[in-house]
Amino acid sequence: MKIDIEKFRVKKQKPLALSKWPTKVKDFYKSKSDYSKKLNEGTEKLSDQQELLYASNGFAILIIFQAMDAAGKDGAIRHVMSGVNPQGCQVFSFKHPSSEEIQHDFLWRTTVCLPERGKIGIFNRSYYEEVLIARVHPEILRAENIPNTPSNMSSLWKKRYKSINDLEAHLHRNGTRIVKIFLHLSKEEQRKRFLDRIDDSSKNWKFSLADVEERKFWKHYMKAYEDCISSTGTPSAPWHIVPADDKKNARLIVSEIILRTFLDLKLSEPRPSKARADELKAFRDLLDKDSDQS
Repeated sequence: MKIDIEKFRVKKQKPLALSKWPTKVKDFYKSKSDYSKKLNEGTEKLSDQQELLYASNGFAILIIFQAMDAAGKDGAIRHVMSGVNPQGCQVFSFKHPSSEEIQHDFLWRTTVCLPERGKIGIFNRSYYEEVLIARVHPEILRAENIPNTPSNMSSLWKKRYKSINDLEAHLHRNGTRIVKIFLHLSKEEQRKRFLDRIDDSSKNWKFSLADVEERKFWKHYMKAYEDCISSTGTPSAPWHIVPADDKKNARLIVSEIILRTFLDLKLSEPRPSKARADELKAFRDLLDKDSDQS
């Protein structure tokens, strides 16, 4: 079954109700082996596109993953990007800001990690945390010591949305294509995955009391995500809401979204200029002479 990524792309900006977006859809694979086959096909195509991206050296790709805990961000990155050359791809995970990072504006710590031309950058969480967790937990915002913080917090979030939109528009104009993915997990599926982490000793390290505590703020997070996605989705940097209750399905969808971003660039191997072609011919003549003399 062909994956139509348009079904997962957010087009209508406001209002956005995540409750109307599915956390599970019909499987895009028939069996475990069929899933593996399709995922491998996708990774091979991504690998080919990455080579063209590096060779053409004109564009950069920034992939942003946002989600609630246990939605499968790490797994999606690991499986979907498994065929990509690590020399051309960097993954950054953003957790609680350090003492140095907190002394800068909220975009600083992620901006210094943006991918250079010809490469792929992956943000496992991103600057969007500053309109998500900082909104749900005001104490994080207070720690940033922002001067002239408005009493009306909705005004602050709107200003941050604008800063984000301005940054992404700037990046797009300068050759960075941004892929924004929200892995949409249901609260019940999160509960099951937390239980699995408790019951499976090999996954115990993934679980903490803080995970349970954050579930208490589920509705607040959903509201924050709804406002964020509806306010920062643009034609050049749209959001994709990917059903995440089925990890395999989610990975196939994510793979198709990223691949489509590459294909839209219509990348091709760079063709040498006449001067470069003449130079290469001269090098070949020298090597041919070297062979004759050996």
